[in-house]
Amino acid sequence: MKVTVNIDCTPEEARTFMGLPDLQPMQTAVMAEMEKRMLSEMDRFSPETVMKSWVSLVPQNPEQMQEAFTKLFQQGFGGPKSRSK
Repeated sequence: MKVTVNIDCTPEEARTFMGLPDLQPMQTAVMAEMEKRMLSEMDRFSPETVMKSWVSLVPQNPEQMQEAFTKLFQQGFGGPKSRSK
């Protein structure tokens, strides 16, 4: 035997019927706090700020560039090794 029951109710009505707590006020407060924090930190992620942080990582003159490549190759190839005869 197969029985099908269709219940037509809203999520709020189902939550009340099942005895579950109403989390809507807490969700509203959390979302408001998240929005406030995101808006206060938005200027840190502007394109100009991001580009400034990226450009500051690149060596600014030829000597710094040469030193950076030297360090990169020494680390990549294990640094200078002494030859044994």
